[in-house]
Amino acid sequence: MSKKYKKIVKIEKMEQIGAGIFSIWLEDREITFEATAGQFVSLYCRDGSRLLPRPISICEIDKEKGMVRLVFRVAGKGTEEFAKMKPGDFIDVMGPLGNGFTLEGTKAILIGGGIGIPPMLELAKELSCEKQIVLGYRDSDTFLKEEFEPYGTVYVATEDGSIGTKGNVIDAIKGNDLNADIIFACGPAPMLRGVKEYAISHEIKAQISMEERMACGIGACLACVCGKKEKDHHTNVKNTRICKDGPVFYIDDIEL
Repeated sequence: MSKKYKKIVKIEKMEQIGAGIFSIWLEDREITFEATAGQFVSLYCRDGSRLLPRPISICEIDKEKGMVRLVFRVAGKGTEEFAKMKPGDFIDVMGPLGNGFTLEGTKAILIGGGIGIPPMLELAKELSCEKQIVLGYRDSDTFLKEEFEPYGTVYVATEDGSIGTKGNVIDAIKGNDLNADIIFACGPAPMLRGVKEYAISHEIKAQISMEERMACGIGACLACVCGKKEKDHHTNVKNTRICKDGPVFYIDDIEL
């Protein structure tokens, strides 16, 4: 893999797809060629007062057109700046970064919660096995749901019960009596803890992508560490760097 560095990338398409949710397509053949499901890129603000980049997971990869798609929620001044950009604008990008999902299994459950939903779309496209896709939302604003439907059977959980199963993604799995030999998941920490507990209790292998605030994005600053069972060779303690060694891990390798 080539050395990562910040580069200027053209925005090909930008649109709002939900309440505070934006989709952006970036044109860069080098990034597209190297990218895999589960990786992320770091976007840099134009405002010099915001020095740290914003890590955003890759939602889709179009290798034929040389473009990658990112889907993000406006959560602060940085993402608010990105949301105001237009096609034809340019943005500083570093990536692809991190380690993505390992493609495996014969029958999979793909789980996405909130803004952890977007990276599961490229995974759904790349996996060649039977797929059951469980998406968790707060309410009826089910962004990206229709885009998952060509790749597997989609089940929805909403916190307010407006669509699908009322509750969380584990409630949807149990309520629909789903089974598989592998689970893939991305979402907030409470959801991932529930996925880990479910996978272990049902003896199912699982890979999870961890959402975490990052700083450098390349493993140098040690700002995004989590506990693991074995000592990390970089720190010599039982920690691992989410941006460099993840964001995808097998559930047996880390502590949540």
